[in-house]
Amino acid sequence: MSDDVLSVIPTDPRWQPEQAAAERAASIVEDLAPGRPGGVDVEIDVTWLGTLTVVGCGRNLQKIGCPHCGASIDTEWWAGLLEAHWEDGFPTLNVVVPCCGAATSLDALEYDWPCGFARFEISIWNPEREWFSDEELITIGTALGHPVRQVRARI
Repeated sequence: MSDDVLSVIPTDPRWQPEQAAAERAASIVEDLAPGRPGGVDVEIDVTWLGTLTVVGCGRNLQKIGCPHCGASIDTEWWAGLLEAHWEDGFPTLNVVVPCCGAATSLDALEYDWPCGFARFEISIWNPEREWFSDEELITIGTALGHPVRQVRARI
């Protein structure tokens, strides 16, 4: 059995909110993803992370593109990075891509499906919706005090 997780993260991977702002944003997320009518409410986790952590899309990942040369980046290279930093997080997002040797940031790579990095995350487990609309993301970001983006994972 697989799970779907819809995550909301700040657009700045290093940014973290105050507790009250996180609670306001989580309340809005709960209203926007209430679960199945007459069914079980969704599980919502609010997490502060000590280090930069990948918020990946799991099995939804189709490909990764280089923002410099446009080449596809081998997902095995990506998997190796995740394995190397799974327990301790990423001390930096700076990386040299294997395709053209350009220096870039992991959050600048072109992920299909979206992936991100964060030190704060609101995750909704098995939501009964695909994505938040642009307007809903603005509402969540306003409550949080920082613009947000979303990542949808199948794990």
